[in-house]
Amino acid sequence: MTALLDRAEQAVSATTMVRNFSARLKDVTSGEISHLVIFKDNEPAAVLVGVEAYQAMQDELEDLRSEVLAIERLRTLDNDNTLSLEEMEAQFR
Repeated sequence: MTALLDRAEQAVSATTMVRNFSARLKDVTSGEISHLVIFKDNEPAAVLVGVEAYQAMQDELEDLRSEVLAIERLRTLDNDNTLSLEEMEAQFR
């Protein structure tokens, strides 16, 4: 959980968020603050991030999932039945 908060201004209560939503949203979308952790009942309940940061996280997650899939497939690779790139290209000429 400590990774969520680098600075105190990255934390906001749900009540304060409701009262100051426009200003807090502007803080995040302007890049002044990378993200806001919204607390409810003294527990982290949500994280507000800008669209670019969210998209970057989604892209990285997709890349990592693809890498895991490739690693899993490499473990079951049958070299006796595997064609090289050149052999595969030759079949489609």
